[in-house]
Amino acid sequence: MVDRIQLSEIYKQNLENDIIKALADLKQIELRKAFDIYYSSKLAEQIAEGCYGIENMDAKYLAEDLSENEKELF
Repeated sequence: MVDRIQLSEIYKQNLENDIIKALADLKQIELRKAFDIYYSSKLAEQIAEGCYGIENMDAKYLAEDLSENEKELF
C-alpha cells in the first residue's frame, strides 16, 4: 500500500515531468534543454520544498510562469 508521503513524491515527480514537457512545447526546445532550464530554476526548488502550495498548480501554467519570470535561463 502506498502511504501519503510516497504518493506526494510520485505526484511531484509527475508534475515536474509535465512542466518540463510543457516548457519544451511552449518554447519549442528539446526536452533536454527544458530539463536543464527547469532544474536551474527557482520553481524546481519551490516545488521540492513544497512552498506556497505550488505543487498543486497546473503544470502548463507553471511552465508559462517559468518562461516569463526566469528569462535569463533561456
